[in-house]
Amino acid sequence: MRRKSASTTNKIYPFISIFAILILWECLCVFEVVPNYMLPSPAQVVEAFVGDFWLLMSHLRVTLLETLIGTLMGVVIGYVSAMLMDRWEPAYKAVYPIVVLTQTIPAVAIAPLLVLWFGYRMMPKVVLIILITFFPIVVGTLDGFRSADKDAINLMRSMGATRWQIFRHIKFFNALPNFFSGLRITVAYAVVGAVLAEWLGGFAGLGVYMTRVKKSFAYDKMFAVIFLISFISLILIWLVNVLQKKCMPWEYAEVKTRKRDENK
Repeated sequence: MRRKSASTTNKIYPFISIFAILILWECLCVFEVVPNYMLPSPAQVVEAFVGDFWLLMSHLRVTLLETLIGTLMGVVIGYVSAMLMDRWEPAYKAVYPIVVLTQTIPAVAIAPLLVLWFGYRMMPKVVLIILITFFPIVVGTLDGFRSADKDAINLMRSMGATRWQIFRHIKFFNALPNFFSGLRITVAYAVVGAVLAEWLGGFAGLGVYMTRVKKSFAYDKMFAVIFLISFISLILIWLVNVLQKKCMPWEYAEVKTRKRDENK
């Protein structure tokens, strides 16, 4: 009973912290410690969000579509690249430096080039999201493949197992925790990448909306979009956690068993 109360209390702490920050923010605005044109109050942000709700939803639909397509393609490309680099050492030596090199180029620098090459529609946004999201998948999954138990692999080889059987029975499951860790980072960056690409050119999306309200100095609406992006990113991370629990039930069963033993 005490452990349940402690668990509930631990979950309340983040909400208390967020609530305290919002109260402090509101006080700074009400008492004009910070000029209103520089920092709108939380109440003004909520009012702006409600006032432009349907317009925001129409732009959000475009951003989510770009995020979904780019993330799926980035995950597939990243996972396949990790498989190839794990299986063939020459592929690892040739491709891995290029993978690292792609992350040294700032997204802000390459985004205008993508717009120039692919136009102002969805393609440059999707390409930028792929460039941003596939790296955590490649690195995490490859580390999972390479950290598989060598003794178990040698045992399967001695029993005549093929490379595919070794991958399916050992490496695949060993890499799942790393894959989902990378996927959490991926979905967090994906929405931001889509908005960044929309900032530099487009006809619809949250980035386009932010560009328009910035030019009209409607900072309350800009903050409304920022909170919306954060909320969507949190939902995507939560969905990844749910998917991980579905794909790795044995891990969470072990955690429950350990907690039950501790309570005895």
